[in-house]
Amino acid sequence: MMTAREIFLELLKPDGRPERQLVQYEALEMVVAHPIGAYISPGFRPGASITDRWGVRTDWPLDAPGAMPHVTQENKVIKDITHWRDYVHAPDILANCSDDALWEPFRTRARDNAGDDKLVTGFIPTGIFEQCHNLMPFQEVLTSLYDHPQEMHELIAYINEYRMKYVKLMIDRLQPDAIFAHDDWGTKDALFMKPDMWREFFKEPYREFYEYIRSRGVIAIHHADSYLVPIVEDMAEIGIQVWQGTLPENDIPALQERLQGKMVLMGGIGASIDRADAGEEEVRAYVREALETYCPGGHFIPCITYGLAGAVFRHIDPWIDDEIAKYNSEYHLPRYIARKDSERRNPVILSRASASAAAEMTAPSDAAPAAGSAKPASDIHPLLEEVSENLQDGSVDLTVESVKAALAAGLDAADILNDGLVRGMNELGEDFSRGEVFVPEMLRAAACMSAATEVLKPLLAAGNTGGPSGKVVLGTVRGDLHDIGKNLVKIMMEGAGLEVIDLGCDIPAEDFVQAAIDNDCRIIACSTLLTTCMDEIRTVVQLARERGIRDNVKILIGGAPVSPEFCESAGADLYTPDAAAAARAAVQMLAD
Repeated sequence: MMTAREIFLELLKPDGRPERQLVQYEALEMVVAHPIGAYISPGFRPGASITDRWGVRTDWPLDAPGAMPHVTQENKVIKDITHWRDYVHAPDILANCSDDALWEPFRTRARDNAGDDKLVTGFIPTGIFEQCHNLMPFQEVLTSLYDHPQEMHELIAYINEYRMKYVKLMIDRLQPDAIFAHDDWGTKDALFMKPDMWREFFKEPYREFYEYIRSRGVIAIHHADSYLVPIVEDMAEIGIQVWQGTLPENDIPALQERLQGKMVLMGGIGASIDRADAGEEEVRAYVREALETYCPGGHFIPCITYGLAGAVFRHIDPWIDDEIAKYNSEYHLPRYIARKDSERRNPVILSRASASAAAEMTAPSDAAPAAGSAKPASDIHPLLEEVSENLQDGSVDLTVESVKAALAAGLDAADILNDGLVRGMNELGEDFSRGEVFVPEMLRAAACMSAATEVLKPLLAAGNTGGPSGKVVLGTVRGDLHDIGKNLVKIMMEGAGLEVIDLGCDIPAEDFVQAAIDNDCRIIACSTLLTTCMDEIRTVVQLARERGIRDNVKILIGGAPVSPEFCESAGADLYTPDAAAAARAAVQMLAD
């Protein structure tokens, strides 16, 4: 019988024929703790808040499953991207981590644990893109790709130079069979940026990184629990042999057909089943459907899509592992039989079939005008079309100029806001929902919106028209420090003419409810990216009921592990899949 190591190696061959499916991470002896990590983040542990040797503050709350950088305008490392060299100083790992005596116990332990059955796998967290948004806020990174491309190319090259030293040192000292490196390039539904922008800034640095790993005879594994369909061929081209974290949203069977064995897909088991209340029957059914859907295509390793082994809730993994073992005990056709797209099944998509109510509320409709405007496009003044187009192009100067031109022509400030700026944000939001524009374009449009509304504010106030059409309390729930999605929701809601009270991250249920009471808000919008924090959403709903505001306040929820089914069980009003849908839903809720 093949060992787990032999099966993994067989999967890497374009015509490989492994005798069974691997059980999650069983072939990898992960070396997470090592001298470089200890040097960069000394004293890091649950409950700690540290500043690492890059100068980045990172928090690990006791009730959180892991750590998150905590980057604000006050503590960001890069104060000005045009002078980034004044602020960024990479840790000197060669001077402090090269002594072989430091590595010997880690190397010996890893090799002893791996034996002949596993591959010693060196772990390198914090990829190039992630390091960029650890050094300055996420939004600034994405807008700087447009506004300061030369400086961003230089910063990325500097970070890659450090990472090349990192991986060379690790290969020399640890002597691993594989390198497992992290960098998330998107959400579960879309890339963070246009594919061509990823290619312009990140493809070649990563080619250097992964081609060097391959040149040393080491296996290249990349973790990204993201939607990466537009760049999968690029990933294979630059030397990535295994993409770990492949979410079901990527349509894994279609990727298997496209890749034809050029890259192993490792994942397929999403976070939606990693919950405290998930039962054995649900978990096994989900895993079984994933296995039956993805395994026939070959070059696939079923596992939880997280970047390290193990579900958050410990009762989940034994059911996953045992269901894979049962699948292995059965007879299956060894080759993939192509199916039409209409016949292909996806466990995540199927489990969300009950989302029709949400789709009706959030999908754009010819019968329903864009939020903030009741006029069809044919009735919009040409100057307002110009305002909308300049905003969608992301030009602050041109947007402000076109707003002033509209005012000079005698157009009403409220019409400029609603039929120009808000209409433009709505159209861009619909493009975002369709995957035609990406986060950087939304952020640049938000900057246009902010600058233009400053021009309009005095006139709107004087006329007492065109003000916010309602108030929303927004935040991520207690235990979750993620803020990227929340910030995008804020941008879209404000662009739709709503007043947003942004509470921030790690917000207790009591604060959501009290803020809704204090500010007379009709909507509470809360989200989480962590399955461990989903019960806090239930607490928000329960507390709103106990405080007597539930009949008057709608509760809108979102986040990667959240689904329409969870929304219904938690007693919330609506789940939306993205920021643009959330804004449309909020406007509709306030109009009802």
